[in-house]
Amino acid sequence: MTFAELAGRHLDLVTAPFTLPKSRILVFRDEDAADGTLRVHTSEYERWLEDCRVLDGLAVLDAAGAVLPVTDVLPHRIAFGPSTGSGTQEAGGSEGWVAEPGPRAPEAPGSAERCSEWGVGSEAPMASLTFDGPGALSIGGAERLRVRLTFPDGRVEEHPLGSGVRIVVAGDRSAVIEPGDHTAALAACAVQWDAWFAKCPVVRDDLQQMAAFCWWVLGANIVSLPSLGDARGVVPSKIGYVGVWQWDAYFIAVGLRHGDPELAREQLDIAFRFPSADGQLPDVVHELGVLATSDDLPEGDRAKLRRTGSAVADPTAPVPLTKPPLAAWALRKVLEAEDAPDWARTQLATIIRSQDWWFAGSDLDGDGMPEYGHPYSSGLDDSPIFDGPIPTSAPDLGAYLVRQDREIADLLARYEPDAATGRFLERAERTEQLLHGMWDDELGRFLAFGDGQRIDSDTVVGLMPLLTGTLPDGIRDALRAAVDDDGRFALEWGLPTVAASDPDFSPERMWRGPIWINTSALIAEGLEASGYPERARELREQTVRLVVHGGGPHEYYNPFTGFKAERATTAFGWSAAWFLDLAVLLSRD
Repeated sequence: MTFAELAGRHLDLVTAPFTLPKSRILVFRDEDAADGTLRVHTSEYERWLEDCRVLDGLAVLDAAGAVLPVTDVLPHRIAFGPSTGSGTQEAGGSEGWVAEPGPRAPEAPGSAERCSEWGVGSEAPMASLTFDGPGALSIGGAERLRVRLTFPDGRVEEHPLGSGVRIVVAGDRSAVIEPGDHTAALAACAVQWDAWFAKCPVVRDDLQQMAAFCWWVLGANIVSLPSLGDARGVVPSKIGYVGVWQWDAYFIAVGLRHGDPELAREQLDIAFRFPSADGQLPDVVHELGVLATSDDLPEGDRAKLRRTGSAVADPTAPVPLTKPPLAAWALRKVLEAEDAPDWARTQLATIIRSQDWWFAGSDLDGDGMPEYGHPYSSGLDDSPIFDGPIPTSAPDLGAYLVRQDREIADLLARYEPDAATGRFLERAERTEQLLHGMWDDELGRFLAFGDGQRIDSDTVVGLMPLLTGTLPDGIRDALRAAVDDDGRFALEWGLPTVAASDPDFSPERMWRGPIWINTSALIAEGLEASGYPERARELREQTVRLVVHGGGPHEYYNPFTGFKAERATTAFGWSAAWFLDLAVLLSRD
């Protein structure tokens, strides 16, 4: 099986749409139709799919006018034809058609039997849909077939396929129908995806199929940002998250480094490109600009905040919006894959200014420990640590700041050997002492404080100080015990974001109980840094097992079922990137 075929096992056109790197076109299966009708949308910043309709229906018709079912999906094409008896594409799977050649995955035990089971080796499809460049779709097939297109205004058109029908999608979501060379389009699309899969990391046999799909997710989530010189941003998802969020860029870069270090560096370039005059990095870089203060929030977000009485919706009191300081950590990880000294020195200067901003611009009470001035800046927007007043002093932020100052000192020693590093190490020591002051010995955990008021919620942020690797033995051991406590964090499918024993725990509500891949992976890294390498490996194994069990790299997971939480986004970028990073790490041992 090729990597493309392995990825195709998960292309169900519901949780994983048909798309192309750098394209803004998304093709979904119409779940309300019993036949092979598809829907076409565009992917846009801060717009729902319903607001981005291009075609409400796309169906291939046979000579009798019957709709041909979708029989197979591969990254470069959707196939239509009569059922082969081996099952049509319903909820993932590549039954029925022969895939074109591409990079081959290592053979796993039983792979020959699975090839037979999946139907590989069947007849060619009667028709297929592919991309003809980033802005157009191409449909071609057997004689006498037609394509029926239903537009959002209710208009219906039918066109004979002939040598190919090209659907060109304009910026206003209008579609122009014209003749096209489907054979050439199909070949070009296959070449593009083959080039992408040629870079897919090779990992353990039991993880390779999901790794191939996660590599597809990262490729599928590439968007072109013309306002940034046609930069390639790998977005969290083309479904609702069309921008380069700072935190996401770090995590996505860490996964990309294993197959495409250049693209990994490009994500950091985008995240670091627009610091403010005082060094603050923006929360989001997108095609229309940046999101760096509450003044820049979309009106929908501002209206929601006003309804809840939040002061951050007050235009007279803008609040900086950023993401947690993991920039130096991400830089080091990317440089581990491929060294780039000149580039590293440039980025390091930006990171130092950002780190200094946290202490100068976000220490809102002047006690030496920076705070989150807005929940968005934490990345954990809905965590119960923000149920109290804001600003919020949180143990995860303290841990990130300690880690970042030490990372900066290490990177300077490597790339700027004449630079003084003492101030970063001294600041890390001072910050860690303040972090220790957030430890509650009676409760046996780190606490957050909202505008100085204690917040007792038992959340994953209280485990993040493990990342420092230098906690006192008693605190370190207590955090290890919390990770192992099946009444708190040691649930069957992984590490919940709020302890199961906490009154604020909810298995489905964002950041209030579901498992997130990024927090689990960071805690695993913290366990290793704190002297628990075997427990770290166990958590990493549990995390990749969750993604496989859950059917893909979703945004977050129900900790009791191990499946996608109801409102979570699918084909999520940082979950895919983290899976790849963990799979590579686990495959080395």
